[in-house]
Amino acid sequence: MEPHLRRTLGVDNSWLDGEPRATWLARHVPASFVPRRLRLELDPRVAGERVAVVVGPRQSGKSTLIWSTLTQANRDTLYLNCEEPVVRDWLRSPAAFLADLKEWLGEIPNLFFEEIQHLAEAGLFLKGLVDRRIGRHIFATGSSSFDLEAKTRESLAGRARRYLLLPLSIGEIGATFEGSKLLRARQLEQAVGRMAVFGSYPSVYAGGSLEELAGLVEAFVVRDVSDRFRIQHTAAFRRILELAASQIGNLVNASEWAALVGVSNDTVAEHVRLLEETHVLRLVRPYVGGKRAEITSARKVYFIDNGIRNQLFGGFGELTERADRGALLENLAFSELAKSTNPLLDTISYWRSKSGAEVDFVVQHQGRLLACEVKAGAARGKLSRSAHSFIDAYAPELFLIVCREPQPATLVGTTEVRFLALPELAPVVEGFVGR
Repeated sequence: MEPHLRRTLGVDNSWLDGEPRATWLARHVPASFVPRRLRLELDPRVAGERVAVVVGPRQSGKSTLIWSTLTQANRDTLYLNCEEPVVRDWLRSPAAFLADLKEWLGEIPNLFFEEIQHLAEAGLFLKGLVDRRIGRHIFATGSSSFDLEAKTRESLAGRARRYLLLPLSIGEIGATFEGSKLLRARQLEQAVGRMAVFGSYPSVYAGGSLEELAGLVEAFVVRDVSDRFRIQHTAAFRRILELAASQIGNLVNASEWAALVGVSNDTVAEHVRLLEETHVLRLVRPYVGGKRAEITSARKVYFIDNGIRNQLFGGFGELTERADRGALLENLAFSELAKSTNPLLDTISYWRSKSGAEVDFVVQHQGRLLACEVKAGAARGKLSRSAHSFIDAYAPELFLIVCREPQPATLVGTTEVRFLALPELAPVVEGFVGR
């Protein structure tokens, strides 16, 4: 093995130089780690039969999730950072790679490939490992599904399981609270207020400064966009990102954005597609139920994380004092829905009639409908005209009103109407989609 490669691997794999395996693994799981609901396969009977590929936005906790999983396996694991040129050069041939491992270590350990999309033939390389039935767990991460899936989807058909990991959910954070029911309720209320403003990236939630959010935005705009995605005019890209942040919960007018930025409609569409694929934002399509007087094509924009949105537009003022409080709570509700329906994100839509009636979110699952309105204040047990219009037209199984002061459930025709607080939204939706 080439000495420079051996030194590089030794830096990231100190167990090779004698550090106890359990100590080395545990060192990669921070004390502030919040357990995630997402679980990775660890059954030794199927080890090596499929690659576990974890995708998601930068800093969402992908690597930490894998490290926490590996601590349970408690086996030798070789960590391979695919951003290192010397590592990439080594990972060209699966056969040669495995032969080197056997000669060097005597047996093949579990394998953890960080940022696998940096390999020119990532899919073919992983396919080669799986097809050789090495009998060890294989994990890989990638920040961009756009970049990663282009290199892995075809060649890894049937050989990989993809997991999408988004920032922390209200439920994941709430599960860490202790004490009386009243105390936990207060902690949860405070957490929701914080998430609405600062978001829920693990490092930010753990007490990181606002510079953490600024760094995430800059790393994405400056590094990923200019270097990885070869977008030359980063100023225009940033402006589109800022426009999206200023219009959360509103219909996207691509022509208007193009005119404001000074680019073509196609450029706006391409940049927005990239923002979706890198899990920064999401365009939500309208629910089309066949009625003639409905909006059928315009999409609404939401950010996956409120903190990223506020870093770009709006700042970090107290939630209760903000003019955009309603928009932030609606965006946070979308984020919770995205995490609740993952990987069924495309089941989320909105409804709007041409006369102006609107329902914030509609979730479709196996022919069933759930609708949801988000209110910044108290609903006082009343349904809006828009809610009545949607219920009259489509009779959804559930209609949820997310509000400050929950009320007893009621029936409108055959539709069950529930008034609930934001932390209750995800469990209800997860039950609806069978997660």
